[in-house]
Amino acid sequence: MHSRESMEILIVDWVRGFRGFKGKGLQDDSNLLVIVIDTNPFEWEHRSAPLKLKEALRHILAFLNAHLAGRHDNKLAVIASHAGVSSDQQLTYWRLKSKFLYPKLNEPEPPGSKMPTKKDANVYQVFQVVSDAVLSGIERLLKDSDIALQENDLGCSKIAAALSLGLCYINQALKSDGLGNVKPRILVLTVSPDSSSDYIPIMNCIFSAQKANIPIDVCKIWGDDAVFLQQAAHITEGIYIRLDDPRGLLQILMFSFLPDRYSRSYLYLPGQDQVDFRAACFCHKKIVDIVFCSFSPVCSTCRTKFAFQPLLPPNRRLAARGAVNSPGSSRASTPN
Repeated sequence: MHSRESMEILIVDWVRGFRGFKGKGLQDDSNLLVIVIDTNPFEWEHRSAPLKLKEALRHILAFLNAHLAGRHDNKLAVIASHAGVSSDQQLTYWRLKSKFLYPKLNEPEPPGSKMPTKKDANVYQVFQVVSDAVLSGIERLLKDSDIALQENDLGCSKIAAALSLGLCYINQALKSDGLGNVKPRILVLTVSPDSSSDYIPIMNCIFSAQKANIPIDVCKIWGDDAVFLQQAAHITEGIYIRLDDPRGLLQILMFSFLPDRYSRSYLYLPGQDQVDFRAACFCHKKIVDIVFCSFSPVCSTCRTKFAFQPLLPPNRRLAARGAVNSPGSSRASTPN
């Protein structure tokens, strides 16, 4: 017969193990959603953009309100991945930024930016606070950028920096919750192409999320597939969707990305038929299919010389093998 104390210990261990089973969580767990919004003005304000940022924000804010309305203890964090132009000491330079829109983590407000929030009796106060914080934060980001400049070839935002901020915020939230009742996930809404210089930082974020059992969902609103983010969703067991019609963004967000980790085990959600596992070349920062984009016997980083024997054409290889196996050859023949 087991004592009462030992039975209680066994029950507690069983509950903890069940909570951690594949990280799916229980029905009464709160959900922490960290959403990364790509606010790159060069993509959103492009002539061929099928959806403008102002219209997309209406869809995104409705999705955020739906997440908060799902449970009273659901948590939310919104991060902007932005590309812009700043001036410092009369020098204009490119600065790629990622910052929190909600919550505001002890960030100093610019002078004149604090506006009294008008309370609407017909709107839930939490919804209004989140909407005002996101809209005002994006407005300040766009004011700091000069979208009238030519695009050059910097039409991408630093998603890796935003993912790093999101992982740090999740780590802090998990440490503050000692019972393990918070189930985090990350959702990336992107319109920018891949940045090959972000390959290593993004892969570091992917493996960190995989180790912490944090799924990364990706919604490619338009454009070609994001190779690195496609790998992120596959490795972390998240969802990757590239929209056929960006005007249906809200529908995809509600039906595919709103269900929490517990509900996903009972739903048939869209997946990836094929995953692009290409990497970025360390030499020229281009996405390639093979390890070396061009053969070089000297490492471009440490200048180490590698003793590679060049591959001979087939006719010369046969002639060399015949010379080695001939009786007058000074080298002993080697078996095939």
